[in-house]
Amino acid sequence: MTPSVYQRALGAEFERLRPELRAYFAGSVAANGTGLPGVGSGTFEVAGSPRRWLAPVLAYLGWRRILFAEFAHDVPFDIVNSPGADGSLSAVRTVHFARRDRALEDTMRIVDGRLHDFLGRRRGLEARLALSIEDGYLGMRSDRLWLHLLGARIPLPRFATVTIAESWVDGLQHVDVRLTSPILGEWFRYAGGFTYRYAG
Repeated sequence: MTPSVYQRALGAEFERLRPELRAYFAGSVAANGTGLPGVGSGTFEVAGSPRRWLAPVLAYLGWRRILFAEFAHDVPFDIVNSPGADGSLSAVRTVHFARRDRALEDTMRIVDGRLHDFLGRRRGLEARLALSIEDGYLGMRSDRLWLHLLGARIPLPRFATVTIAESWVDGLQHVDVRLTSPILGEWFRYAGGFTYRYAG
């Protein structure tokens, strides 16, 4: 059984996670040794950015399936996690707004022993994540960014920091993703709870 990207990134620290989160982040492997996709559904208590002047930038990032320009409360969503043969983990989150659905795509990989997230339909934005565990919950925080363009990997200034908090509350897994910048403060967030199972 190949360890998940989270098991490889955390090493022995992985056992400090709550049992419910260990089950989620360990993934699942079928009898033939291939990874099983995981599927979940839930509701985001908040999703998007209330800063309407950012809408043109967020609309472009929505087309790239990185972020979205909509903003709403109590929005249903689905997630599908698909393990790759190379040990990666790809995710598609579909957020069901009243007027349209928005999909976010990314792939988690281990690079030089660290967890890296490749975001967007072409995986053109790369973020290195620092992981921490507190009270059995997992926190992730970006500390470096790169842009992949025309075959080049271009370092980016830290114009934004992504923080992700994964917890377990009242029988649901909770995720809280926030984007902040030094001048803007917090300018994008999605947070909510969901149920999860492995297909197959």
